[in-house]
This record gives sequence, C-alpha cells and structure tokens, in this order.
Amino acid sequence: MKRLFQAPSIDWPYKYQSKRNVVTHPLLQSFYQSEMTDGNTPIGDIEFIAMDFETTGLDSDKDDIITIGIVPFTLNRIYLNRAKHWIVRPRQKLDENSVVIHGITHSDIIDAPDLSEIMEEVLAELSGKIMVVHYRHIEREFLDKALKLRIGEGIEFPVVDTMEIESLIQKRTTNGLWNKLRGRKPESVRLGQSRTRYGLPAYTPHHALTDAVATAELFQAQIAYHYNPLLTIRTLWR
Repeated sequence: MKRLFQAPSIDWPYKYQSKRNVVTHPLLQSFYQSEMTDGNTPIGDIEFIAMDFETTGLDSDKDDIITIGIVPFTLNRIYLNRAKHWIVRPRQKLDENSVVIHGITHSDIIDAPDLSEIMEEVLAELSGKIMVVHYRHIEREFLDKALKLRIGEGIEFPVVDTMEIESLIQKRTTNGLWNKLRGRKPESVRLGQSRTRYGLPAYTPHHALTDAVATAELFQAQIAYHYNPLLTIRTLWR
C-alpha cells in the first residue's frame, strides 16, 4: 500500500505563513499564526482533530452548518473528554428532507447561537491542527463559505480524508485481471460500510460528534491495517 497516494502534497506550513500576510480579520490572523505541523512528521507523532458537520443540505452555496462535532485523537487514543459539540442556528431554512436525516428540528435551533457567536471558540480548537474528515468537501467547503458569509473572508486548512483513503484502498485491492474475471468491484466507501470492513461497531449516523468519533476510529483502523505510523503526514493531507 506504500504507493497508494500519488497526489501532489500541499506545503501547509508555507501556506499558513503566506495567509498570515493577506488575511485581515483578527480571528483568521490568530488562526494562521498557529504553528502547523511539518510535512515530514510521522503520522504516529501527531494529534489530529476528527471533525464532522451536519448541514441544512449538501450545497455549500445555499445551505448552512447546523451542528459541529470535533474530537482530538492520536493513532492510539481518542480523547473523548476533550470532545466538543455545537448546535448553531443556520442562516438558511431547514429542509424537511435533511431534518429526517439528522433529526435537528426548528425547536433545536431557535435559541442556538449563530456561528459567528462561537467562531472564536471553534477556530481556537482547530488552530494548528490537521483535521480528519470523511469526505472533505463538506467540512472544508461549508466552513469556508460560512466564514465568507459572516466575516467576508474564507478559510483554508489541511485535511486527511478517510473516504479518499478507503476509496484508494478499495481500488488497489480490487485491481488486476483476476479480480476483474471474478467480477470483484470496489465496495461502498460510506462511513458505516467502511467501518464494518474493519470490524468496528455500528453507530447511529448523522450526529456530528458521533460521526467525528466514528471517523477517528476508522482512520486508526485504516492505518493499523494498511499503513505504518512512520508514514509522513505530507503523504495524506490535502
């Protein structure tokens, strides 16, 4: 599995240094002042943040964040006592279809703060950290758009995408003529199905904190089964 990742690596420490010189909002200036992990650091030496959002829909251009769940972890431990979960009031109406999925109703958000009211706390938790998510386009794009809407500036940060990792693993393990002759195809890389392949327990989905914990556990399993803790983070972050 050593050659799974071929995408060019972003130099995130350099990007953070560059962003310090162009952002104007104090919260973003503080965020980019934090020291970012060197790309050559082994993943076994890093404390990550697993993160998950529930949203009003899937389009970051018209939908908004309603819950945020984060939990710090390493390859050997998940720090549940430091986990955080926020419910926020979106600036877009709740979609009935999304309510059925995540269970967050109008009564849950009516007294919730706007993201702008907790933004300082959220960014403080994320500062200097590498986020681990399952399908990076949700967390990365929604937080970027949410900040642009509220403070006029977006945000960039490094992520490790467990869905991308699992997709590459599936492609690698089902490649080859023999697998094609047998009709073997890549399996689902959804969070629940991916966890099942590693013998991880089934959790009730679509709760931001539960899904963050589930993502942390999945990443730990992926590394334990397919990689080495000495793998450098530049190989995985996007």
